[in-house]
Amino acid sequence: MTRRLLLTYLTITAFTLVVVVVPLGLTFASRERNQLEIDVERDAQSVASLVEDDLEHGTTPDLASVFADYDVAGARILVVDAQGRSVADSGRSDLDRDYSTRPAIAAALDGQRATGSRRSETLDANIVYVAIPVASDGSVHGAVRITLPSETVDERVRSTWIRLAALSGIVLVTVAGVGLVLARSVTRPIRQVEEAAQRLAEGDLEARAGDVHGPPEVDALARQFDTTAERLAQLVEVQRRFVSDASHQLRTPLTALRLRLETMQPTADDRPRVDAALAETDRLSRLVQSLLVIARSEAAEPELADVDLAAIARDRRDAWSEFADRSAVDLVIEGPESLVVRAVDGGVEQILDNLLSNALDISPEHTTITIGLTSNDDGGGQLTVTDQGPGMTDDQRRQATARFWRPPGSTSSGSGLGLAIVDHLALSGGGELSLEPGPTGVGLCARLTFAPPQEP
Repeated sequence: MTRRLLLTYLTITAFTLVVVVVPLGLTFASRERNQLEIDVERDAQSVASLVEDDLEHGTTPDLASVFADYDVAGARILVVDAQGRSVADSGRSDLDRDYSTRPAIAAALDGQRATGSRRSETLDANIVYVAIPVASDGSVHGAVRITLPSETVDERVRSTWIRLAALSGIVLVTVAGVGLVLARSVTRPIRQVEEAAQRLAEGDLEARAGDVHGPPEVDALARQFDTTAERLAQLVEVQRRFVSDASHQLRTPLTALRLRLETMQPTADDRPRVDAALAETDRLSRLVQSLLVIARSEAAEPELADVDLAAIARDRRDAWSEFADRSAVDLVIEGPESLVVRAVDGGVEQILDNLLSNALDISPEHTTITIGLTSNDDGGGQLTVTDQGPGMTDDQRRQATARFWRPPGSTSSGSGLGLAIVDHLALSGGGELSLEPGPTGVGLCARLTFAPPQEP
């Protein structure tokens, strides 16, 4: 953004300089050339007044002193009679040359003033010329032409263009310096607000823009952002407290309800309904427990610890072996005997419990659930839980970590919070959860990455 603002400043400045400097330079060049022509014409008028009587009476004018005093490098004074023949020439010693065919001389002999510029091959330079008639009593007696190299004027014009270019460069450099300071003064507070918004989007509810010290509009934006973030943090805290309190309050009546259902002595006809009520009570208890886990994990900064993935995997495999045997499903561990990573303290156990519970729930009989352990190049590790169940579509895998999401048509008694808890615990520990198709295209593979252990 700083670069774009600076480029905008420079573009506007450059456009302004072009609009101002180019006409100024052209005006100066035109003025200098016009002034030169005026000066040369004035000199020609002076010479014409000196030779008027001689040309009228047909005598040769004596302009030696004038030629000597007209000390301008490359300048030439030519005087011709009414027939266009030279009678005085500061540039040549031979006289009586016919110049009547020269356009400027012809125009002057016709009573018209002639001015202009041309390239002189003899002098190898650009020259300015002025030709005026020498006349009296309405009769033209001859003409005076003065030619003068325009090098002096050209050099002044060139020098002026160079000075204007240098001044433009100085202005651009100055604007670039000032623009950089101004751009940073605008973008720095905006970046500060942007970074705070990014942290808030990543889940940092303590993110605030603070004092940005920028333009009034940015200051107002930062204050509004902080107000919004504060309100959002309050709402989230209220939500967490409600979930935690509600979960705590629900546990007791659910426990009492289960005890009453278990102590009932229903008739044979009522037994199915009681069993259904017990199953629903168990489902509600698991839901309440999951909500408590999420509320507690979000309530405070998670505590991280170095844990042995392999040891935890063996422990949770043993804990779920009985359930696996009932379902005729094998639990297999593949990987090293020890793999130490950085994770939420107690979080890996919950992750494996949720993943194994989900996998056992959907695995057909006589299939295998594989717990895979691999180390990463950065010193961290990976944990995979792969089943041979029905798997998920791409769209389902994208939605699976949303809270309370369950696959369409699912008959599972789960709460829809298991993968949400796994994802939250993985992210809290600096890791990541990804859901992939099984290696053979069958089933589902839940892959989790973990950070390397803390340096000793």
